[in-house]
Amino acid sequence: MTPPQLARRMSDIQPFHVMELLRRARELEAAGRDIIHMEVGEPDFPTPQPIIDAASRFIAGGDVHYTASLGQPRLREAISSFYRTQFNAEVPPARIIITAGASGALMLALAATTDPGDEWLLPDPGYPSNRHLVRAFEGVATSLPVDAATRYQPTPEQINTAWGPRSRGLMVASPSNPTGTLLTGEELVALHRSTTAHGGLLLVDEIYQGLTYGVDSSTALAQAELAEADNVFVVNSFSKYFGMTGWRLGWMVAPQAYVREIEKLAQHFFISASTPAQHAALAAFEPATLEILEARRLEFGRRRDALVPALRELGFNIATEPQGAFYIYADVSALSSDSEQLARRLIEEAGVAATPGLDFGHHRPRQHLRIAYTTRSERLLEAVARMRTVL
Repeated sequence: MTPPQLARRMSDIQPFHVMELLRRARELEAAGRDIIHMEVGEPDFPTPQPIIDAASRFIAGGDVHYTASLGQPRLREAISSFYRTQFNAEVPPARIIITAGASGALMLALAATTDPGDEWLLPDPGYPSNRHLVRAFEGVATSLPVDAATRYQPTPEQINTAWGPRSRGLMVASPSNPTGTLLTGEELVALHRSTTAHGGLLLVDEIYQGLTYGVDSSTALAQAELAEADNVFVVNSFSKYFGMTGWRLGWMVAPQAYVREIEKLAQHFFISASTPAQHAALAAFEPATLEILEARRLEFGRRRDALVPALRELGFNIATEPQGAFYIYADVSALSSDSEQLARRLIEEAGVAATPGLDFGHHRPRQHLRIAYTTRSERLLEAVARMRTVL
């Protein structure tokens, strides 16, 4: 039954289909089925112990109160130091805003910049919440169809063609969800020049930063032109590389001129991000923690290297191998005419959960599955064996 006074925007907000698939997986597990989870973008590793220990010490002290809305100063300084030591990027702590997850950062950036009817250009396929957050702030999400020819990333030519009188900015991700592809520093600079020529903004999602394979991790802020620009926002998270999904902690690097306005919004939206999570995150940058995280990155790389050829043998077309995150975006045209039906068949008949392309946009979604390698290698290969019996 539809509530009688539902806001009009809600008719455009679609469910997150992967979460509904997860619900079905849980139902099957409750009935005694063994399900191999390759649908949810959540690392299977626990939060590193140094982070847990830091949280325990802080909570035991009992001084658990609000922080400043921009975040704990020590954590903002630690992130600034991380940019300097890891990427040779100078990012002043004053520009770093601690948020309630990367989703909170995206909300703040869009709330501060988007008027009703403003358009944001988004690659399609892309992370589904982005377009719905744009709509929630009365903006319009305009899709840029991308495919393997450009590694599922937009080009300056597309920007120039799609830009209209109400276009506000471009949102990109590197590494990308669902494709795991990257943008080089030169490509980011070229995209920034296109948006700047139109008087627009560039928002770079670096939520999967650190999880790269065969190529060094990077940041848009290592490019001087982007680091010093007054129209570039960079969003990041402690969820993926740092293994803190449930802690709900992220950050944003905003142009200095926007910081005070975003602070006002944060005061009203969240008051502040979780105080225990912020104190725990201080341990994320310690050498012992980074050693754990590097070992996990290498393990993700091994999983990718095992799974990609195994899926290809089954008939999945993987035209662009992922270089980051922990996803494979596979064309299933040779196996099925509808990836949603295929996903349902795999979970019901093989006990394997994967995400249909329907979640990620409108460009050929029925031909693609997103497969996450967020479980251990032997389970991934077992999933391939199960799928072989069904396919």
